[in-house]
Amino acid sequence: MSIKIDRKIVNYEVAKPEGETRALSEDQAGAVVRQDEGTAEVIQMHEKVERPEALEGTTYKIKTPLSEHALYVTITDIVLNEGTEHELRRPFEIFINSKNMDHFQWIVALTRIMSAVFRKGGDITFLVEELQAVFDPKGGYFKRGGKFMPSLVAEIGDVVEQHLIKIGLLQPREPDEYQQRLIKEKRAEYMARREEDGAEGFPEGSQLCHKCHVRAMITLDNCLTCLNCGESKCG
Repeated sequence: MSIKIDRKIVNYEVAKPEGETRALSEDQAGAVVRQDEGTAEVIQMHEKVERPEALEGTTYKIKTPLSEHALYVTITDIVLNEGTEHELRRPFEIFINSKNMDHFQWIVALTRIMSAVFRKGGDITFLVEELQAVFDPKGGYFKRGGKFMPSLVAEIGDVVEQHLIKIGLLQPREPDEYQQRLIKEKRAEYMARREEDGAEGFPEGSQLCHKCHVRAMITLDNCLTCLNCGESKCG
């Protein structure tokens, strides 16, 4: 039987047989995942999760050669499904404090946006790569240990990466078994040559490794090799 529609359609809904479970939308699926009957609901991170009265946090210190005062980055975490097999720790908000007021406006803006992304849920690990890809037009700097930072924002991204690794959302960037063996062999070979010098750390005059951003590239067997990550110009 045909039905004539003489008014504008402003909304519609697909009719389903009675008793059939309605499919969850993408947002709803991110909020609550129901298991088989008889099991508890598993809460995932989403923007409607209420903030508890107290949150556990970790504070990281950033001291750059470009500023007299250090920055203190605090990331607080929320624990979902606490005490169950589905317990999950997720970052909830981020704060940055410093006596240096030069960067106050953009730091406040950055922390508010990042906190909003944390509370939104889903995959937040992309923040690390986006922040680390920011370059200061005035040039970067080397932090303690010899690692190059292209900007202050990139170092904030480095702190976020450390925190996500700490709570299990990211895997640490470690060389594979072959690279670790190569690093050990090359380091032992080089240290054997300069044992009598009594020097510590990576040798003076080492070049910057463009893979791990540490001044640890030296010439071994006519080939530039990184003593930190095993990167080699000879493949």
